[in-house]
Amino acid sequence: MKRSYSHLLIFLLFICGNRVLGQRPNVIFILADDLGYGDLSMTGQAYFETPNIDQLARDGIFFTNHYSGSTVCAPSRSTLLTGLHTGHTPIRGNREVQPEGQFPLADTLMTIPKLFKQAGYVTGAFGKWGLGFPGSTGSPENQGIDSFYGYNCQKLAHRYYPEYLWKNESKVYLNGNELGLKKVYAPDLIHSQAMEFIKMQNEKTPFFLFIPLIIPHAELAASSENRVEKYRKIIGPEKEHLAGKGGDYGPDMSPGGYQSNPFPKASFAAMMEELDLQVGDIIHLLKEKGMEENTLIIFTSDNGPHVEGGHDPEFFNSNGPFRGHKRDLYEGGIRVPLIIKWPEKIQSGSISHHISAFWDFLPTFSQLVETPLHNQVDGISFLPTLLDQGKQESHSYLYWEFLEQGGKQAIRKGKWKGVKLNVRDYPERQIELFDLESDSEEKIDLAKRFPEVAKELNTLMLEAHQENPIFKLYKK
Repeated sequence: MKRSYSHLLIFLLFICGNRVLGQRPNVIFILADDLGYGDLSMTGQAYFETPNIDQLARDGIFFTNHYSGSTVCAPSRSTLLTGLHTGHTPIRGNREVQPEGQFPLADTLMTIPKLFKQAGYVTGAFGKWGLGFPGSTGSPENQGIDSFYGYNCQKLAHRYYPEYLWKNESKVYLNGNELGLKKVYAPDLIHSQAMEFIKMQNEKTPFFLFIPLIIPHAELAASSENRVEKYRKIIGPEKEHLAGKGGDYGPDMSPGGYQSNPFPKASFAAMMEELDLQVGDIIHLLKEKGMEENTLIIFTSDNGPHVEGGHDPEFFNSNGPFRGHKRDLYEGGIRVPLIIKWPEKIQSGSISHHISAFWDFLPTFSQLVETPLHNQVDGISFLPTLLDQGKQESHSYLYWEFLEQGGKQAIRKGKWKGVKLNVRDYPERQIELFDLESDSEEKIDLAKRFPEVAKELNTLMLEAHQENPIFKLYKK
């Protein structure tokens, strides 16, 4: 009799557990590449429209004070996945490993895909990885990803017509792209694979889908000539972009180069339309499968707008009201749009001024799926803000460091923003101080006017930075 009761108890716990698991939302995380704060029509873009992304915001919540993990690709993704800012996260630069890939994440780290795996989710990633060369500890299969399709190496992702992509641990050669030819447009292929992943899912097991797009990162290449022609009429005459040696397609092409383009502005606008259409495809598929109500969708960008491959962010006002671009730690290089939709859970049309950053996603997801973290992170959960329930904890400060261009540091504490440049050669360099409430464009340096604030932020910078033997900010 006791044995029967025991089996009944186990059965009831199993049923209840699966009922709870079934209530957990699917999560789709769409990460645009080098999309600036002003590259959406809802944030002021005048040359093209992004209706599907704008609709996400109308149906969900828009964060006005959200920051990327870094101002370039690999460290930004590292902070996102590990919950650690660039003073602590293991990958702090775009260091390459030959012949393909970047310096790898360790397999001992907790990452977002691993967290979802522990919570019983099916996981997929489709797009640009950039966190470990094939077969390394940082490759997708060793970081909690069940299904991967796309570019392992971010440098090879400069090419929109690559010779091959990766499907899990195998190369998939693209017929028509060999010897520098251009037939198969990789973003379309990756998008179709992501859509197939969604189609294969069912209601019993939740899924986490990571879509790190390569659009609108250079090179400037749109798949539709009709779309390019459409924006040529809107934009008018423009200067041709001429690639350097090895930039153009052909037998002598450089794998990571950017192609020439006679209409770079029109091509960029066409690419942004394509990105928005892909977001729309995902939303419509979720509706068709009856998954929309129980799917949380996130849209953001890995850093500010680039100035590469012929792109002119000043023309498009891609950084919106902010100073700086990709590789800057001023607001234009790191403040990015964040949109989150979760029907019936997140109030539609919401706007939040909560100050958040990429390293907040891991603890937010931990709370969402009720799976505790056993390692220390720099982020805090913003689930209370999403659900408008409970007290929202605030950051004491946010911190960034960047290894290129002589080394840079930045910090935000409340309304105050501090920036230090060329710290590798001049570690004691004077900090620049800005009041973001009155000077969001960071034009007026207030360090001499408020020396105590400048001193406090400088001290916090020193505390936040932990030297990494592989990625050194300071000279020894």
